[in-house]
Amino acid sequence: MTDPRRRSFLRIAALAATATLLAGCAALDTAQALLGNQVAFTAPQLQAQLDRHYPRRYEQLGGLVELTVMNPRIALPENSTRLHLDFDVGVDGMGLRSDRTAGHFAITSGLRYDTRANALYLEEPELESAELPLLGGRMNATGRDLINGWLRDYARSEPVYRLDADLQDKLGARQVAGTLIQNGRVVIKLDR
Repeated sequence: MTDPRRRSFLRIAALAATATLLAGCAALDTAQALLGNQVAFTAPQLQAQLDRHYPRRYEQLGGLVELTVMNPRIALPENSTRLHLDFDVGVDGMGLRSDRTAGHFAITSGLRYDTRANALYLEEPELESAELPLLGGRMNATGRDLINGWLRDYARSEPVYRLDADLQDKLGARQVAGTLIQNGRVVIKLDR
């Protein structure tokens, strides 16, 4: 090859190698890590799954009001054994429209693993804070009832994270011994 053609070829090869390396790094960041007798997940992995499932609409107060829960934001603080989850919320009913953000709320929770669903669910979630200005201020009884009703339903029926089929195959017949949050990660402990 002539010198300019060779340089052009080398540039293209270097760009292709860099793109391949970056794609591999991205795959490592989102892959579920099976390390010995545990599976570990990071906040970005949980966030990616949550982002795919929102916004969601939920009927509350016997269908009188509908909550639109959107924009989940998850954090796994290094010094905490509970995850932190923030949501924006819209309210449809009682003279309000759910296409506008009516406020936001934050919860903390442990996690439990459900073997039938191969998924992580909230365990003992607690409402930490809520601001619903359209309902008359920081928090009134109606707003608290709406969010607590949604939170109970959510913890019972909505997974925060579902293990992918590849990891389920790798686990095989191994049993889950427990789930905990430590050092900014979610860890599923496995029996030997």
